[in-house]
Amino acid sequence: MLLLTKNIYFLSLFAPEHLMLIAFVVLLLFGGKKIPELMRGMGKGIREFNDAKDSVKKEIESGIAEKDKPTSTTTTSSSSQP
Repeated sequence: MLLLTKNIYFLSLFAPEHLMLIAFVVLLLFGGKKIPELMRGMGKGIREFNDAKDSVKKEIESGIAEKDKPTSTTTTSSSSQP
């Protein structure tokens, strides 16, 4: 129940008027032409982060699989007969 009240409180902090004000300030700061470029850069950054995260995850999983793979050590002894 506490989590639900925290979520409702968080949502009540940002009324539609607040979001419009934030969007207006962003538009003033960056200008209309820079916003798509900024969003494109954020998208590339998020994509690179997810790719790196997936790469690390695959590396860890392959390391675990390699560790769990049974290693068979067969030694052959050569015997020489006279």
